[in-house]
Amino acid sequence: MASPFICPKGHNSADEDFCSECGAKIQGVVPATAAPAQSVPSAKVCPDCGAPAPAAGVNFCEICGFNFVTNTSGQFSVPVVPQPIPPPPPLPPDPPTPPAPPVAAPAAFKVTVSVDPSLRTAESPEAPGDLAPASYPLDKPANLLGRKSEARAVFPEIPLDSDSAVSHRHGLISVTPDGSLIYRDLSSSNGTRLNGTEVKPLVDTPLKAGDKLTLGHWTSIIVEAIS
Repeated sequence: MASPFICPKGHNSADEDFCSECGAKIQGVVPATAAPAQSVPSAKVCPDCGAPAPAAGVNFCEICGFNFVTNTSGQFSVPVVPQPIPPPPPLPPDPPTPPAPPVAAPAAFKVTVSVDPSLRTAESPEAPGDLAPASYPLDKPANLLGRKSEARAVFPEIPLDSDSAVSHRHGLISVTPDGSLIYRDLSSSNGTRLNGTEVKPLVDTPLKAGDKLTLGHWTSIIVEAIS
């Protein structure tokens, strides 16, 4: 049977004045039989981990070990639930590869420029006698006829610099998508004749192999197919 008295060091003492085990004074100490029963505080949740408080008579939190009697933290650490790491967003798709630029088809026509003295009028100067014929392939969608002018940034595909009666932007030979030819006089000062007939300015006129354009004082242009 337990002694009715407890000394300050927690020993059961048969003597009510001094501890029968260690000699400590126990006067005024409440007898063991009269010590009030310890109870769990009225807290609703554990202050350490937030878990519901245990039932009456249980002094420790079953989750973290918090001591509800002494209000001290327990010996367990609150389990940390790892949060899932979201996967990285998908990478954007690679941009589509641009198509290769179309390869230009070889020219199917060319023009041969020469001096025809029979075309000159009384107002025309003497035709140059040493100017050899020159051929130019029609290898662009638009081929300008005229006299070069660096000041105006005019650089014709078919230069006619020896004829002063030719405008800087005299005419245009266009190659259509189906490969046919069109001539347009660009409102030149002295006009253009196709096979001897005056061409209306800014009107598209079909051309074919064997056609002859005449312009300026003495310039002759023959359309030829490239075999």
